[in-house]
Amino acid sequence: MKKHLLSTSAIALTVAMAAPAAAQEWDVSFGGFMSQHIGYADVGGSAFRAPGVNQDRDGVFMHSSTEIIFTPSITLDNGLTFGVNVQLEGENQSTNVNAAGTSGSNTYIDETYMTISSDTLGRIVVGSENSAGYSLMTSAPVVTSMAINSPSISSFIPFSGGAGADAAYPGGFRQAGLSSFTEVAGNNDAQRLTYYTPSFNGLTVGVSYAPNATVNAVNGASFDRSRTLNDVFDIGVNYSQTFGTTSVTLAARYGTADSAILGVSDPETWGIGAQVGFGAFTVGGSYAENDNGSAGGVDTTVGGAYGNDSEGWNLGVTYDIAGPWAVEFVTYQGEVTTATGSADYEAYRLGASRDLGPGVDWDIYIAQVDSNNGDIGAARRTVDGTVIGTGINLSF
Repeated sequence: MKKHLLSTSAIALTVAMAAPAAAQEWDVSFGGFMSQHIGYADVGGSAFRAPGVNQDRDGVFMHSSTEIIFTPSITLDNGLTFGVNVQLEGENQSTNVNAAGTSGSNTYIDETYMTISSDTLGRIVVGSENSAGYSLMTSAPVVTSMAINSPSISSFIPFSGGAGADAAYPGGFRQAGLSSFTEVAGNNDAQRLTYYTPSFNGLTVGVSYAPNATVNAVNGASFDRSRTLNDVFDIGVNYSQTFGTTSVTLAARYGTADSAILGVSDPETWGIGAQVGFGAFTVGGSYAENDNGSAGGVDTTVGGAYGNDSEGWNLGVTYDIAGPWAVEFVTYQGEVTTATGSADYEAYRLGASRDLGPGVDWDIYIAQVDSNNGDIGAARRTVDGTVIGTGINLSF
């Protein structure tokens, strides 16, 4: 990791040597988004008929996703722009009951980081944020916001939450069994330093370093290198260019970290993705793997180290109909290797979105999910379901 630390020092020296600037005015701004979905789900599978489990998961359910994002920034006379990004989650994340029996819900800050950028320097990101590999990755095009290239669809088809359904969870968060947008060992928003080059004719390269993989760890005092995944390194490449009426986006990423678990090798992740647009059509897809150095096939859902090895791919096509409508068909296929075999996640979505005005669109979709746990820690469990849903998305 000495080379990474030397690179970090060079970046810091570049910023420090910039000419001093006169006092400037801050642009204190904010934005964000809100998505509200409602759908009818028809859900089945052995996970809800396991011994001691008898659940009815059919009916109408809702899904909400909201963030208010504060983005103050200032551009100095030397051309450097310094910015802040603080993302406030809009949903209550958990309910706690105190000693007096009073319950309450918590909201929390998601990502929070500083940016330093200029046309010639590129962009430096310091703080709690996804890696360069994650940020530069691309996948199948979509027009609706109820993701199947992630666990989001489990709000309606609960393969990843709730008694019984937990046993059908086929993989870990930010890992290829459920999404091609991966991180090393599934880490999420760790404190890290990232550098993105300026775009060279559409080509952008990014590198990231995180001391450890603890979510939102602050100041480095709360982790022990002998016990925690540490020295997380990622690199990503993205090429995006338009040739006449054809647009092309290509991406690749790689990441690794030092394992602190005796007998478990250093985890790695890699992925590739592409999109091509021609006329009203856009087609694309992605492939990713997580090699987690698993010992004995343990999985994060049953207390394992970094999760089982996994891989996944997705394909999709969208068509922009003349007027306000666009349509899509997309699939994600994921597989997790376990000590006893393999666990699977399959999802399909057919959808359409209508532009209602600036920052406002309306989604309608039907999605199918089939999931099984591959005998991870228990008897084989399955979840399958179909949801017909609609949603309104606001961005501002």
